[in-house]
Amino acid sequence: MNVFIEHLNVSPIVKTFLFNLTNGDITLISGFFWLFVAALFSTISGAIGGIILAGKDLGYELAGILGGLLGPAGGIPVAIIGLIILKFI
Repeated sequence: MNVFIEHLNVSPIVKTFLFNLTNGDITLISGFFWLFVAALFSTISGAIGGIILAGKDLGYELAGILGGLLGPAGGIPVAIIGLIILKFI
């Protein structure tokens, strides 16, 4: 994978970022990237969970909106703690 990244015609900053992602190094930029991915997945899963749990009672659209808003409330802090633990292991 790293051989492919070396031959990309992109800026050195992007190459460094891709090297960090493929090697598993957690830097500030890759940490923000993984935090964004975690927030995206927790929003989607929160909306799906809200629809499954309370779709009939509240209406599917309202349950999806509330689940999408409240899903990251549990996912983002756990992702931050996990990234901090992985940084120091």
